[in-house]
Amino acid sequence: MSAIAAVVQAGGLAVAPLVPGTIQALKARMQGRRGPSPLQPYRELRRLWSRSGVEPLGAGLPYRLAPPVVAACLILALAIVPVAGRSGPWGLGHDAFALVGLLALARVAVALAAWDTGSGFALMGAARDQTLALFAEALLALALLLAALPAGSTDLVAMSGSAAGTAIWTEPAHWCALLAFALVVVAETGRQPVDNPDTHLELTMIHEGPLLEYAGRDLAYLQWAAAARHWLMLLLAAGLFLPHPASFAGALGLAAAAVAAGAVALAVLETAQAKMRILRVPSLLGLGCLVALAGVATWGAGGVL
Repeated sequence: MSAIAAVVQAGGLAVAPLVPGTIQALKARMQGRRGPSPLQPYRELRRLWSRSGVEPLGAGLPYRLAPPVVAACLILALAIVPVAGRSGPWGLGHDAFALVGLLALARVAVALAAWDTGSGFALMGAARDQTLALFAEALLALALLLAALPAGSTDLVAMSGSAAGTAIWTEPAHWCALLAFALVVVAETGRQPVDNPDTHLELTMIHEGPLLEYAGRDLAYLQWAAAARHWLMLLLAAGLFLPHPASFAGALGLAAAAVAAGAVALAVLETAQAKMRILRVPSLLGLGCLVALAGVATWGAGGVL
């Protein structure tokens, strides 16, 4: 069973770009446009991989190391997050807060690269990303903490097991965790209303801002890592916060359906909701933190609040 789980986890390396590609294709159809194919991210990665990188004048080690560090962090995160409650024998453990640390390390590496180049627009994007990360990572930690309470452990395999079945849905804390994590998905994937992945206006972009100085294979690493965040967030939502059976086969089928449904939901949200003013995003994420804290309070009160 662990060998099958390892193959499925490794499959995330290849499947991840399909998630943002599907969102973009669905969003275009909903907006009355023909739009790109769901496979467009693969074509973009192939095009970038065939080209050499371009290094800004004066760029140093942080700029050069950021793409492989970011890609390595996301690969390790893929190995930590179980699929359908199972994980391969990678020897890395499955601690939820190790996952939070890897995602934060990837974000810091990109910010340091932006500081290294000294590009004004890259620095602006990195500063905005770090500001929002304060709230998004706190919200992610709170949502994972809520999911860890029924299991009594921050091991993601144990957390997925405790979220299986229907009994967990009688806990108000689980509903609070679900709402909080929905905001985490939007923030971590850089989708509207937090960020607009379609914009190429330097003054409005957030997540794409620090990538402006990259090209070729370096940019391919970073774009794949952004797609891997989509895959990881939707996979976590399926394993920890959505209904699923305890059996591996059933949970795997529902996880695939949940990832597809999550992509559709993000496309619908981006079609219906414009990008929020950046100064309002912390308030939105702060509201999510309050919901998560309310979940902690209801758990402490035995679910009677």
